[in-house]
This record gives sequence, structure tokens and C-alpha cells, in this order.
Amino acid sequence: MPLILPDQLPAINTLKQENIFTMGYKRADSQQIRPLRLAVLNLMPLKITTETDFIRILSNSALQIQVEFMKIKSHTSKNTPIEHMLAFYRTFEDMKKEKYDGLIVTGAPLEFINFEDVTYWNELREVFDWAHHNVTSTIYVCWAACAALYHFYGVPKRNTDGKVFGVFNHKMLAPELPIFRGFDDEFFAPHSRYFDVDREDILKMSSQNLQIIAESDEAGVTIVEGRNGREFFITCHLEYSPMTLNDEYWRDVAKGKPINIPKNYYPDDNPKNHPIVRWRAAANLLYTNWLNYYVYQETPYNINEIE
Repeated sequence: MPLILPDQLPAINTLKQENIFTMGYKRADSQQIRPLRLAVLNLMPLKITTETDFIRILSNSALQIQVEFMKIKSHTSKNTPIEHMLAFYRTFEDMKKEKYDGLIVTGAPLEFINFEDVTYWNELREVFDWAHHNVTSTIYVCWAACAALYHFYGVPKRNTDGKVFGVFNHKMLAPELPIFRGFDDEFFAPHSRYFDVDREDILKMSSQNLQIIAESDEAGVTIVEGRNGREFFITCHLEYSPMTLNDEYWRDVAKGKPINIPKNYYPDDNPKNHPIVRWRAAANLLYTNWLNYYVYQETPYNINEIE
């Protein structure tokens, strides 16, 4: 089934070249199908790139999904044309009276700022609280995962000595969960962050339906489940395209920033070699399983009955 996207969204042309089927809102309105409504709160600076990454990974589901993009009213993007934001994004203020089957909140490059010092922290907290009552299941990615864990459960963010940067091996602590259906015994995932969360802080919250379900010996806590699947906090970037870590590495090199070569990414650890993609299958499975088992099978047909 196709993803339903705003007509003329730039990602559509990119995805067509990859033989990914999408459908515009106008054509979808003529069909007698109630698609899943999925909102994406995009906090990343390069919004068009992030849109394409998530649309690509969501397109593998057999479900019909209508994707809508949300923005923070109190923050103006400096890296995306204003025309694009006006055409394809709505503010949380405009969307908060509606209900959604699923929500994805992306990461943001705010690792070194205290949560309370983020300019849009109060509005973001309002989005988090709204999602509790108006969304069937939510995925919080990277910085957003850490921010939501702090907001809901008081789990603090810890800055790391260096950047957690590369593609790391992970083990599942609850392989029986539907989110891992079809997974191998271990899986790889990209990380790109300067923070982590302490597993002991998570374990203290086990009485509040919070549990670590995947972690890495090198990268630490990676996936935390909350409220029996109503929330997933993911510190890695399974949505990343093959060249994203490469682009981040050479960007920092060009700026003269201290940056290590991403681990387990380039053959022979040589950044002149083309990267090896190790995470695509796990990424497709995780998001497909989320949409199927935690969104589609749990959401009511009448979306207004979401509690």
C-alpha cells in the first residue's frame, strides 16, 4: 500500500527513483479507506533530508498511512526554506485538537544544552503530554528519546566523553516482543550522539512500565519500551540512509571539529571507502512491526476513541 503524502513534497521525487509508491492527499481522498494517521514532529535542521529518511523506512509497510508533518511554533528553522515549511508543515497549535494513530518525534542537535534551556522546551513538553492521550503509539528518536524519558520519568541525560559515532552491534533483552518479530539474534544500528542514559536509572523505573529492550556493549541503552508499547525511546538512528554518517563525518572534518572515524562503517576503517550498510533489514522490520502490532492492531477504527 502507498504512503499518503502532501502533493509536491520534495521527498516524493527522490522516492520515485527508488521505486517507492506514494500517493497525494487528493487521490487518497477519493478512496474509501481510512488510512492510519501518522504525525512526524521534525526537530532536525535539515528537514527535507529527515523527511525523506523516515518516509523511505515507513514505505515498507503494507498499510496505507497518511503522513503529516508537525513543527514547533516557537522555533523558526534556519536550514529549510520558509516556503517549504509553510507548504508542508502545521504547528502543534493547529494539530493538538486532533488524534493520531502514530507519532514520531525526531532527534535534534541539542546535546550540550540543558532541557530547561531549550527555547521550545515548554512547547515540546506540551506535545509529549498531548501524545499520551491523543496518539496510540509514539516513537521518540535520539535526543527526543532522552528528552521524553526525562520529562515523563525523570531519567537524566548524561554527556559522554566523546561522540558515540558509528554502527554498533545490539542484543535484544526481550526478543519475544512483537517489535522484534523477524529479527536475528543480534542487529546493527547507527548512532550519532554526545549523550547517553544510564541503564540503572531506567531499571529504577521498571515499576512504571518502563523497560530496556535492546542495548549495545559499546553504545549502551538503545531501545526502551514504555506503557506496554504506547511509547518507544530509541537512542540510535535506524532511519539513517547509507551515507548519513559519512556526510556527518566529512562535515565535521571540514569545520575542523575533533571527530573520530565512525566505527564499523567504512571497510578497513578508511573513510575513502564506500560505507557498508548493516542496519537496513533491522530498520525496516522495526518500523514495520511498530506500525502493524503497536499502531494498526491497537488503534480504534474511530480515531476519536483513542485514549
